[in-house]
Amino acid sequence: MFRKYYFLVVFAALLLITGSVRAQTDPANPQHSDPVWQVSYWNNRDMSGSPVLSRTESELNWDWSSGSPGGGVTADNFSARWTRYIDVTAGTYRFTATSDDGIRVYVDSQLLINHWDDHAVQTYTADISLNAGHHLITVEYYEHTGLAVAKVSWGTAAINSNQWRGEYYSNQTLSGSPALVRYDGDINFDWKTGSPASGIPADNFSVRWSRELDLAAGTYRFTTSTDDGVRLWVNDHLLIDQWREQAAVSYSGTIYVSGQTSVVMAYYEQAGLAVARLTWNKVDGGTQPPAGVVIVDDNSTGFVKGGAASSWRTELEGYNGRLTWTRNNDYERSNYNWGRWYPALAAGRYEVFVYIPDRFTTTANARYWVAHRDGFTLRTVDQSANGDRWVSLGTYYFRGTSDDYVSLSDVTYEPYVSRLIAFDAVKWEPR
Repeated sequence: MFRKYYFLVVFAALLLITGSVRAQTDPANPQHSDPVWQVSYWNNRDMSGSPVLSRTESELNWDWSSGSPGGGVTADNFSARWTRYIDVTAGTYRFTATSDDGIRVYVDSQLLINHWDDHAVQTYTADISLNAGHHLITVEYYEHTGLAVAKVSWGTAAINSNQWRGEYYSNQTLSGSPALVRYDGDINFDWKTGSPASGIPADNFSVRWSRELDLAAGTYRFTTSTDDGVRLWVNDHLLIDQWREQAAVSYSGTIYVSGQTSVVMAYYEQAGLAVARLTWNKVDGGTQPPAGVVIVDDNSTGFVKGGAASSWRTELEGYNGRLTWTRNNDYERSNYNWGRWYPALAAGRYEVFVYIPDRFTTTANARYWVAHRDGFTLRTVDQSANGDRWVSLGTYYFRGTSDDYVSLSDVTYEPYVSRLIAFDAVKWEPR
């Protein structure tokens, strides 16, 4: 009888011990961060069939060189899968994987790093935001031939708000998982015929940079210089769109912003030289013009327009982040479009300027009429050659009444609807 009870007690104790172990390692019931990895090895490259070796490993930090991971595993053409639970505080975490050959890293079943191909030793990183608590990490790996390396680590991502998050892709289309994620102090690169970093090809790559800027209220000019394609978004507005193969060239766009400003620049390199640069500066056109200066914008109460309402268009760019435009008309059509800017002036002498935005300005014959104390003066401006600048219409005496204005129509004497004409801001400066 004693022997019977002794075996029952021992059996119950074994159940408690194995149950405790199972509670710690069972993915369906994690109790805390696992101290070790659970790993299985297969003698094929796709983890199929039954593993030839299963064990626990304290770290995933292997450089087998040209050898085997362990008993029964071949030196080439093998695969492995590691699993482990980690317990973290809430935050952004950066995972780093180094491999030769293919490797995949999952966090809670989300594929975070995916480089399932033959390659020499390369390192990949990816960031992910995690809630506080338990998270399942799964790593899959295969070795084809030659050297064999598999290493994975993670830590909190020390993100500097003064840096750009750069996601580098080994293709021209920003597709798939980035081959490299790093933080760049500036977007000011001239790689010539070289590569941006180890693991990125010298040709046929792309990059997405993103950052939050804290900008004082006003109008800013953003300028890109690239070889080849570029797109720039400011506060989700596509400000520059030049996604094509081209020699190094600069493009600019202006937009009104205030405070926290989201900026995203996408770039691709096809072949040959590789250049990517971005700059910005505050331009004349802030919310408070100098004393005595009067500005009437296309969204001011002093601007009026008429004609065919259906043909007017607006864009979120230009002076103070908005412009109005239409296609050109001809003098034989009665229903042409027109706009007038009425300033609130004190009587006196002023120089008049018109702001020509960078885009929607393909006409070479914008005909501005200045109404002043001594009559009317016609000034013609080539908008296509004067983008993103103020252009003077001359200096005149004004009465300080509602008879003072500048007018512009869409009649340009160019082939019908062949040009774009912009109606943006007009400025009067005391002289």
